Amino acid sequence: MGTLGLASELTDQAKIAENLGCHSFWLPENHFGDARSIPSPLTLLAAVAACTSRIKLGSTSYLLPIRHPLQAAEEVAVLDRLSGGRVILGVGRGTQQAMFDAFDVLTKDKRSRFAANLETMTSAWRGEPIGWNNSTSEPSPITLAPLPVQSPHPPIWVAAFGPLALKQAGSLGLPYLASPIETLDTLSQNYARHQQFATAAGHAPITTVPIMRTVFVSHRVAECRQVKAAMAATGPHSMRDQNASIDDWSIIGDASYVREKIDEYRTRLGVTHMIVRGRVPGVTDQTWLTSLEKLVAAQ
Repeated sequence: MGTLGLASELTDQAKIAENLGCHSFWLPENHFGDARSIPSPLTLLAAVAACTSRIKLGSTSYLLPIRHPLQAAEEVAVLDRLSGGRVILGVGRGTQQAMFDAFDVLTKDKRSRFAANLETMTSAWRGEPIGWNNSTSEPSPITLAPLPVQSPHPPIWVAAFGPLALKQAGSLGLPYLASPIETLDTLSQNYARHQQFATAAGHAPITTVPIMRTVFVSHRVAECRQVKAAMAATGPHSMRDQNASIDDWSIIGDASYVREKIDEYRTRLGVTHMIVRGRVPGVTDQTWLTSLEKLVAAQ
């Protein structure tokens, strides 16, 4: 499917989610895969903004190390204006070596580039000078325009995987968005460490706790088995604990089971937002819609 087809599919999904009363609609960022890759999530979210009016628009991993910070700040500000202040900006560093090679970014520099670019972006959103006079090293009067609707900027969440990324997210005092393939036990440890890093850096407790999960709701036992089998057939993920079962990183079952599992996530992690992954192998669009309707009704 080409980009136009993908955009049409995503806008249809967003309209359904908004009509069901979902809080937000999220897109990842990925490069150099196939026609379904999303190298520019904000562009597709702009299409979503045009056909929705209430639902929040989120990026799970807007990759900062491969972008110029001022251009990135402008693009985020424009989307926030276009959507009437509905952006939630999930930012990340990236993990694909091929991507860093293609963008001429050294992997060892990705965390420092992430931190520096994020600092530049937040300064620009506050309306601070963004240009410099090369002859005097003094700030120039140039400032970002337009500024975001949300002041000083949209909420920022940090996608993180691994101890160094956790420390960076916590030290910034920003919510941590975990990988969707980590187990509940791992998440429990990671969120505790994230809070410890935030406290050590002098930040107040972070009360926004989002997670991403594959969720499928059906009262048909055989259908749930088929979904699990289809997910298992996709093969192991390089970042997943190979000893973990599908039930350790997904929630698949009838409405009662799903409700109990979500309550467990709330109790153990303090979850405030659950980002449900929009693709489940072997599931038709109508079956997925039915599952989503049952999930919303179960809350």
